[in-house]
Parts: sequence; C-alpha cells; structure tokens
Amino acid sequence: MHAIADTTALVEEGVLTEGQARAIEARSREVMVSLAVNAILCLGIIAATAGFIFWLADPLAVAVTGILMLGGGLAVLARGSETLRMFGNSATLIGAGMLMGGASIELVDKYEDVAGWIMMPGGALVALICTWRWRHGAWSAGFVLGAVLLMGLAMHLGGIELLLQQYEIGSPLRNLALLYYAAALGAAGWLVDVRFVTALAIAPFAQMLETGTRYFHAAYVFYSPESTLTILQMVLLIVLCVWGASRLAERDARHLRILAILGFVVANLCALVGSLWGDVVGESVWGPGSRYYSSEYDDWDSYQAAREAFRDSALFISEHVYSVLWAVVLAVVIFWAAQRHQRGLFNAALTFAAIHGYTQMFESFADEPLAYVIGGLAAIPLAWGLWRLNQWMAAKQG
Repeated sequence: MHAIADTTALVEEGVLTEGQARAIEARSREVMVSLAVNAILCLGIIAATAGFIFWLADPLAVAVTGILMLGGGLAVLARGSETLRMFGNSATLIGAGMLMGGASIELVDKYEDVAGWIMMPGGALVALICTWRWRHGAWSAGFVLGAVLLMGLAMHLGGIELLLQQYEIGSPLRNLALLYYAAALGAAGWLVDVRFVTALAIAPFAQMLETGTRYFHAAYVFYSPESTLTILQMVLLIVLCVWGASRLAERDARHLRILAILGFVVANLCALVGSLWGDVVGESVWGPGSRYYSSEYDDWDSYQAAREAFRDSALFISEHVYSVLWAVVLAVVIFWAAQRHQRGLFNAALTFAAIHGYTQMFESFADEPLAYVIGGLAAIPLAWGLWRLNQWMAAKQG
C-alpha cells in the first residue's frame, strides 16, 4: 500500500529508525526524479518528431531521416552502453515516430479515400507484433517497444475514426467503436504499465453517451446531455474497478484505481451539470435528441414539438434533487475513502465538495443567508457523527 507519512515524526515517536526513514525518503525521491525525467524525455521525443515531420514537409525527406534516426538509435542500443541508452531510445522513437506519423499524415492529406483502410490494419499489425515481442522477450529496451506499440495503436484507432467520419457512421456502431477505443487504450496501458495511457480510456468511454468538452472563444466547457445515465455508467465502472483492485496485485490494481478516480471525476462533473439544470433522462438516447442540429427533424417546430411531447412523459430529475443527492454522496465517499486509505478518491471528493458548495452558494443561495445558517449548523452534527462512527469502527477492528 502506498501511504503518506511524516518520517520525521515517526522517527521521533520511535516507530522508525533514522536509517529506515532515510531509506524511505531516498526511494520516494528516486520515484519523483524518475517521473520527472521520463516526462521530460517523452515530451521532447514528441516535440522533436512532430517538428521534424512539419519542418521537412516532404515524404521522401521524412522517410529517409526517420530511417537514419531509427537505425542510429538501434545501433546505440545494440552497444549496450547504459550511459548512452537514453539517446538510443530517443533516436529510435523519433525515427519510428517520423515513419509512422509521416505516413499517416501523407495518407490523410493525399490519399484520404484509402487512408483509413491502410492505417487501420497497418497500425494493428505494428501493435500486435510489438505485443507479441513484449510477451516473449523484447528486441530492445522495453521503453522503446512499448512506445512503438502505442504508436501503432494510435495509427490503428485513427484509421477506424477516419472511416467512421468518412462514411458518417452513427449510433449504435459509433458507440461500440468508442467502447473499443476505451478497451484498447486500457489494455495497452496495462500491458506497458503506463497509467497515463490507461487514464486516456476514460475519454472515449464517457463519449459513448456524448459526454465531452467544447472550446469556444475564451471558454472551455464540459457538457453532458445525459447526466443521470452517465453517472450510472461511471458508478458501474468505479464499482468494478474498486472491486478488482482489491483482489489483484499492486501492478494491476493501480491501473484500475486510476480509472476509478477518473470515473469519479466525470461522474461529479455530470452531477454539477445536473445540479444546475436538472436532467430529462434519455432525451438524447431514445428521445428526439438534446440538440436540433444533430437531430433527424427537418425544421425547428417539429423538433420542438417532439421534444416537448417526450419531456411530458419522461423522468425528470430537478436540479434541487441533484444538489441534495450529490452532497449526500460526497459526504459518504469522503468518509469511506478516508477509512479505506483511498487518497485519490478522498482528494477528488473533497475538491468536488468545495466546488459544489461554491456553486450552490452563488447559484442558489446567494441572497438567502438563512440557508447558510441551516447548512452550517447541520454540518456540525454531521461531522460529530462521522467522528463517532470512525471511533466505533476503529474499536471494532481493534
């Protein structure tokens, strides 16, 4: 279990010796430095790869340079020098990225009609070969093989998305494709043991019900046309991930925990939307749709009539009900996460509790001082009750 501890206090209390405390601090520092080095290295490789492709701006030049970089990097890795291994990794990945990225850009730019049909199987082939070699012994450093695997996966998924866009394929096939994206990203992240890749799976998973973001001038917004259904979707993900994490080894469990935390974040953002606007359940799934421009209706009047008819018979959860239920759930999660040492969920729940309080303060009760009195006084016995419950649970466990 990963835990935060004050080593100085533990030494003073006699729980740890001075040597044990220094060993813990050294390991913690090593992990942080490793994360920083890898982050800088990955960003540098991505920037250099993209820069070379757009700077050279010629298929032959990109291909030749990519082959030279790839060959040079593999030659450095073959020498086995630990001092130069980072340079070998970087050159190999820049070369591979130039070849695959350059080919993808050239296909999309010059051969759009067949780009998807080439990228989809081509990327899958690269990813499968790398997966096979990963499982049976890598040709070179695992860092290189894992990165090339992810490049192939990106090319494969990009090819599928191009075909979906090209042939204007919508629900339900698009929803299944998004589920496939999420499963592929999650599996790849688990295989190469990179939680950042695993975390990316939450984006297509949430988009299955059109939850996403939009950028406007000077504004970046989150939207969820199906707040209730998306929350239920994320709750299912959280339950499965927490259940699985409690039964798997730490190497696997941490991938499930990151998905659980991100699912909790998305669920809370949906709850924020619901607490402001309420939710007509199913309007964009089995109803006329939440937006006219993406609906099947030819004119606004017919769309509006269908929308009103659906809303008259649909389940509507008001913003007030959402606000109360959200607050109750956050209180329960905060206490449960504190008991189970789930720091990620605990911090996320506290953050959204502050967001919830801030939002309701200015949205619903800005001119109602009595609401602050009632809420403040109610918080005192709630805190006391949680404190007593914690004592009872601690005594029972002891």
